[in-house]
Amino acid sequence: MNPNLNLLQPYPFQRLRDLFNGTTPNPAYSPINLSIGEPKHATPQLIKDALTQNLSGLATYPTTIGTIELREAISSWISRRYNIPALSATKAILPVNGSREALFAFAQVIVDSSKPKPIVISPNPFYQIYEGAAFLAGAQPYFLNTSPENGHAMDFKSVPVDILNRTQLVYVCSPGNPSGKVMNLEQWKTLFELSDKYDFVIAADECYSEIYFDEKNPPLGALQAAYLLGRGLTNLIVFGSLSKRSNVPGMRSGFVAGDEKIIEKFTLYRTYHGCAMSPAVQAASIAAWNDEAHVIENRRLYAEKFKAVTPMLAGVLEVQMPDAAFYLWAKTKQNDTDFALKLYRDFNVTVLPGSYLARDAHGINPGKNFIRMALVASLDECVEAANRIQQLSIK
Repeated sequence: MNPNLNLLQPYPFQRLRDLFNGTTPNPAYSPINLSIGEPKHATPQLIKDALTQNLSGLATYPTTIGTIELREAISSWISRRYNIPALSATKAILPVNGSREALFAFAQVIVDSSKPKPIVISPNPFYQIYEGAAFLAGAQPYFLNTSPENGHAMDFKSVPVDILNRTQLVYVCSPGNPSGKVMNLEQWKTLFELSDKYDFVIAADECYSEIYFDEKNPPLGALQAAYLLGRGLTNLIVFGSLSKRSNVPGMRSGFVAGDEKIIEKFTLYRTYHGCAMSPAVQAASIAAWNDEAHVIENRRLYAEKFKAVTPMLAGVLEVQMPDAAFYLWAKTKQNDTDFALKLYRDFNVTVLPGSYLARDAHGINPGKNFIRMALVASLDECVEAANRIQQLSIK
């Protein structure tokens, strides 16, 4: 057995199940689950039609690189979305089976475990895939705490030089999970300068890039930041996904894009790994990337929920509108696990304790006494959940 498997910690949702084990929620209330970031809005009909109309593709083996039509659709979308020149569809873009799988596999390609004590830097709180990917690649995670006090930003200037000298990969998530914070151009500039100086790779997780609240001001992306700074794409790879953008989490479709030399090596790895996207899913993905109307409507639905719920909770929790994404990251007046357990037991609402999304680092757990609420349920359910949270806070 790979001994690094012993370093993996239980996933947050397993810890939540363990927390609730033996607890019966109040049957007077219908269950409302805000713990997991699984989109619940309806999958657009145009995507379902494209999927079913291309089921004949199930009779052929797909290629790792996908069809040129899909890669061109992704390249065109990136160019439109970020107002940058189109990336090479043949060299700079690779379709993947969802960003989660690709984020994990990427570390296995980038990390050179033959070098002494390799480091993978990650935000804290964080998406647990980053940590598991680092461990199984033979690296040690180094966490940068993000909190309200530092604007939920990764303070790269605080990283010691000896850590930077060993750093091979940096995961960033913008818009962030769980804070919804978007990195600005100056923050990207700092990170790019460090990458150029210390020769580490940047993995930019942008799976929430299309959930935002001002149609005139979409979140800045890593490729866009590099273009605006005149830097080029050296050591930069972006991870995009249709799951949140188009409400197709079960379709498992996304892309990686950026540094052509890294894409070439990642493609080689994936050829052996056997991660090819179904032809039917590729056809549905083309339809999704080529349409923006359903994405605009998706954003409208989320904006409606945030507008209704955030003011209701602001009176009982420390919470404010995020820059983007579909999470409310709220500070509680009591222990986060106690709050989550009481809310489940007394009011049948499930939220995720913030400490489950973070690790103890630099003397603190930055998720402690926070809860994460994914506003993925219907508007009525989200409002009802907010009402119950108000009642719990008054008790």
